Amino acid sequence: MTNTSEKPTLPAVIANAVSKYFGSLQVLKNVSFTVQPGEVVALLGPSGAGKSTMLRCINHLEKIDGGQVSVHGELIGYQRQGDRLMEMSDKRISEQRTTVGMVFQSFNLFRHMTVLENIITAPMMVHKREKAEAIAQAHALLQKVGLPDKASFYPSQLSGGQQQRVAIARALAMEPEVLLLDEPTSALDPELSHEVIGTIKTLADEGRTMLITTHEMAIARGFSDRVIFMVDGEVAEDVPAKQFFESPQHERSRQFLAQMEN
Repeated sequence: MTNTSEKPTLPAVIANAVSKYFGSLQVLKNVSFTVQPGEVVALLGPSGAGKSTMLRCINHLEKIDGGQVSVHGELIGYQRQGDRLMEMSDKRISEQRTTVGMVFQSFNLFRHMTVLENIITAPMMVHKREKAEAIAQAHALLQKVGLPDKASFYPSQLSGGQQQRVAIARALAMEPEVLLLDEPTSALDPELSHEVIGTIKTLADEGRTMLITTHEMAIARGFSDRVIFMVDGEVAEDVPAKQFFESPQHERSRQFLAQMEN
């Protein structure tokens, strides 16, 4: 007998007809998709397709001009007032961002802070976590990303791959429900990319919900569940990763894959 008292699981992310303009240029055109909890979704497409902008709209780093985004059923950046959507206060938006972690391609670590300080600052300030607890969590996260001995180092003393893994640990310290990674390996050479890819795969194996913009096929083909392929601000394909790589339907998808293989 089905237990009717159990609440249905809400989608992790819903993008519904999201539009975004930069001046007169429309960079997102009614983009819609749904991400389920535990899914790893790769956002692929040529440069200028709108992938990174879409990622930034999910945690309201970019304000949307149409449509809406929700995370686990909660509208991001806006609240309903009658039949209108009104932007939330900066404080409330900041609170929402704690549930949606973001890892940038340029690492964005605080250069004047040690690795440990980079990781513990936000949990202590935002979540009011005790310092000892934050430090213990930071050491556990550094172990997870393969950098247990780098807590006292400064970012300038680390390689690019190590800095990116610290950035991932910092994002995880906020215990986000969804993790967004924007071209996490694009600034790295192949050897250092391998380190970061291994860390992301570990998170995927743990069942963490992730959306990743990437040109790295080892991520998209290796362990993504789905591919959302974007062209000119629109979703051209939204299919299981295996299907995308074995039988892409859109001509631009086929061209994209051919370029990646060359």
